[in-house]
Amino acid sequence: MPGTYAGRVLYIDLSTNSFREEILSEESITKYGAGRGMAAKLLWDMTGPQTKPFDADNTLIISTGVLTGTHAPMSGRATLTSKSPATGRYFKSNFGGRFGLALKFLGYDYLVITGKAQNPVYLYLDEDGVEFLSASNLWGKTVRETNALLEKKHGEDIETICIGPAGENGVKFAAVMASYYNAAARGGIGAVMGSKNLKAVAVPIGKGRVSVSDPDNFQIVVEKAREALYRDTGACDLNMYGTGATTDWLSEMSILPSYNFRRGKFDGADKITGKYLKDNGYLKREVGCAACIYACHRLTGIDSGEFKGSHSGGPEYETLASFGSGCGISDIEVILKANEIANDMGMDTISAGAVIQWAMECYEKGLINKKDTGGLDLSWGNKEALLKLLEDIPYKRGFGAVLAEGTKGASQIVGGDSWKWTNQARGLEHSRVETRGAFGYALAFALNPRGPDHLHTEVLAEFGLKEEARQVIKKITGSEEYAKPYLLEKRAEIVKWHEEIYALTDTAGLCAFTSTASYGVDEQVLADLYSYATGYKFTASDILEVGKRIITLERCYNIREGHTRTEDILPWRIMSEVQQDLVGKQPEVP
Repeated sequence: MPGTYAGRVLYIDLSTNSFREEILSEESITKYGAGRGMAAKLLWDMTGPQTKPFDADNTLIISTGVLTGTHAPMSGRATLTSKSPATGRYFKSNFGGRFGLALKFLGYDYLVITGKAQNPVYLYLDEDGVEFLSASNLWGKTVRETNALLEKKHGEDIETICIGPAGENGVKFAAVMASYYNAAARGGIGAVMGSKNLKAVAVPIGKGRVSVSDPDNFQIVVEKAREALYRDTGACDLNMYGTGATTDWLSEMSILPSYNFRRGKFDGADKITGKYLKDNGYLKREVGCAACIYACHRLTGIDSGEFKGSHSGGPEYETLASFGSGCGISDIEVILKANEIANDMGMDTISAGAVIQWAMECYEKGLINKKDTGGLDLSWGNKEALLKLLEDIPYKRGFGAVLAEGTKGASQIVGGDSWKWTNQARGLEHSRVETRGAFGYALAFALNPRGPDHLHTEVLAEFGLKEEARQVIKKITGSEEYAKPYLLEKRAEIVKWHEEIYALTDTAGLCAFTSTASYGVDEQVLADLYSYATGYKFTASDILEVGKRIITLERCYNIREGHTRTEDILPWRIMSEVQQDLVGKQPEVP
């Protein structure tokens, strides 16, 4: 019976330059949903408490989605799973682009990499097998340079994942970059690749085909989902302005994280929005991932002035807030340049911005001075300091070596009370979400097996910003009255549903916007897509049970590592300090 899932795994051992294939049992999809879910099970089986993130036997797993390679709307994504050097625990990082598509067309559902190469290598995968090729000419190169050299050798019709200097040098928030501008950014998985002396993986995009089990019924569900996503009231803004569409609105609500989470309002918020990028000519084009219908990704560039010629993918909202309001900077061209540097060096922009904000606050409070920073003035809003640190961190130069450890590690070096404003929990820097004004997000962040961020449980519906969101809350709780972010009631139920639907969305290979921001895909649509794509029958309750099992397994992995309930917390500042602009009021939704 044809279907989109074969359970085919390619195992690669870098220590022995060997590879083998395996076909997983049906349980890999019926019990774990394939994709992210089965990757968590593989990590459970192949690593343990004795495995350190930079050990050769730490496992790097790339899993494609069940729907990757089909025309299901917003499909084509993949997930990286490993033990994180930032947290020392389970970590998954989902990414877009077309690498997942290339791997799927080659016939693999999973790529599992273990071991450590004696010298820097990259992998070239095609129908003939795996080539272990020297990366001596790539090591030390930026992401752009690496891709250019790989395309020169293998042709432009390849998809890659690679690391930049940050991954090579073990920066705790090094990203894995998919081709040029897509990123599996969080958790330092790029440093895991670097510890294995693995610079890149290249796969020809090929002309493969993924067949669904029941094409006629699959098409009916695809059209239903596509129509619902197009009808969503937020679809137009997402295409026009990307994820930065609401930066100024968040400031109006006093929940735009500014000055290292001390403020919620930012005077220059209107200059760091997706609309500002578009209206002022910085947006060059909208880009979508493999089967995207929204094209929310940005390609931006600067045509004149000090940074003429600078161009990159993004910035997303998180980057605008990390390098912008978080550092006290409203100059959009500086933020664009900072984003370009971070992408080319292969760094997570959230954590990079967070650790620089932390350093600025340390400087303000006298814990560090110019002698510590190599002469840099780290006053709030110092644009030159932001760019210089982003250039130093990936090479661990000067004070950049301290910041390369992330906020948790850097605070242990600087000492004093600096830990209080690290704004991290379990080693991961908090996303740019003001959880003191959004209690569903607060609970989700505290329980997140990755740490306090939004890419595991996106609880946007609790704001009730549109009719579709209010209907989601009504379905979960029985009343749309609970679609208010400052209520305590029903947060557990709201978070539970969003955890499960997000896990399933990842596992399917869909963009999270489909189920947690635009709401065109719910558990029934997912069950139908799974059933007609794979030939394995799922009901809505079946599929939610799979989502619950994935979340439980991910948390159990961390419990086996020693995690306890006392670690289900938010950063000290979030738990202990009142945000100045929220004093005496609730964040009212306009």
